[in-house]
Amino acid sequence: MGIYLNPGNRGFWQSIRSEIYVDKTGLIAKTNQYLNTEQQYICVSRPRRFGKSMAIKMLAAYYSRGCDSGDLFRGFQIEKEETFNEHLNQYDVIFMNMQQFLIRAKEEDVTEYLERAVLEELRERITGLAEALERIYAKTEKQFIFLIDEWDCVMRERQESEELQKKYLDFLRDLLKDQPYVALAYVTGILPIKKYGQHSALNMFWEYSMTDQFIFEEYTGFTEEEVKALCVRYDMDFAKVSDWYDGYRLRQFRHIYNPRSVVAAMKSRVFSNYWTSTETYEALKLYIDMDFDGLKADIVQMLGGERVKVNTLSFQNDMHSFRTKDDVLTLLIHIGYLGYDAETKEAFIPNKEIIGEFENAMSVSGWPLRYNNDKRKKPLFSRGLSVCRHLFNSFSKLKSDEKNIEKRRLFH
Repeated sequence: MGIYLNPGNRGFWQSIRSEIYVDKTGLIAKTNQYLNTEQQYICVSRPRRFGKSMAIKMLAAYYSRGCDSGDLFRGFQIEKEETFNEHLNQYDVIFMNMQQFLIRAKEEDVTEYLERAVLEELRERITGLAEALERIYAKTEKQFIFLIDEWDCVMRERQESEELQKKYLDFLRDLLKDQPYVALAYVTGILPIKKYGQHSALNMFWEYSMTDQFIFEEYTGFTEEEVKALCVRYDMDFAKVSDWYDGYRLRQFRHIYNPRSVVAAMKSRVFSNYWTSTETYEALKLYIDMDFDGLKADIVQMLGGERVKVNTLSFQNDMHSFRTKDDVLTLLIHIGYLGYDAETKEAFIPNKEIIGEFENAMSVSGWPLRYNNDKRKKPLFSRGLSVCRHLFNSFSKLKSDEKNIEKRRLFH
């Protein structure tokens, strides 16, 4: 058992010992389907505190040769699957949390620091990680499963360093793409794979993001049935829980809840802003104050409980390459401040918790708007505009009718 090579199962052990643990082991059956297939490169992106790290620790506990996890999975959903024993603790796993590497590298190049740290565990004297793994595979024919958490931290925390980002992506491409030693690569973060121009820098990955989670919908957050069961267990009002923490609409699962907030509300028995309290509203303020035509109007419209059309395709999957308001709105979808309906291609503010965060951000931005106590009603400013439009249209119709009457007089 090592830090990066064949980690143990302590992370998953801690999860299932928690007061509240919702069984998401069915995710393993999905990844088992993709082992050694054209779909073996998986990038799952979700907002912070949506269970990404918990899921990747679960995968490490299941696949890693460095532990015996059979007893930990007893009684959970994955145990019922035919592939459970076939892949249980059968692979060499390389587990990398990129956030840790970025912090520890300090002034050193993050990819060079990463390679040196992992090579020390592999006990290889070769300077390149990809080359070392190629040689190991040539000797043993043993494949590796790569689990990479916070894969996008370089894009988020080194936003202006284009050179570092490209070097990092080139490193990942060389390490993973078309390599015979890769049985599965599962990477997770907040952002999808970074694009340059119209192309993805890691185009072998299949993307599962907040704009479309496809087969991983059920594992994006808590489902409606899971939340109902928790409400019964903790004697909580399901309607209020939905009002506060529901609102993420996927294709099949139309009600996905923020897991961190639901757990916090159940344990404290108080409805409050738990997810948004883990990050300052300044992050949201930065984006909604950007100078793009129509951005503020769209936000006002969504605060009124309405939806807006969003083109998510031009977004470059980073936090600074914005060209239109749609790029900003797409980022807000990925980081969880907006919900998104892939079928209608519309964005909206998902729940009461997020409405409060928008109001906090707007209160310090000088937005000249007043709101009713009912947060789901339209802002007074927005409703005033609607009245003005109605009066203008009525006046226009009246003038048109007068002209038609005058025309009829002239022709008779």
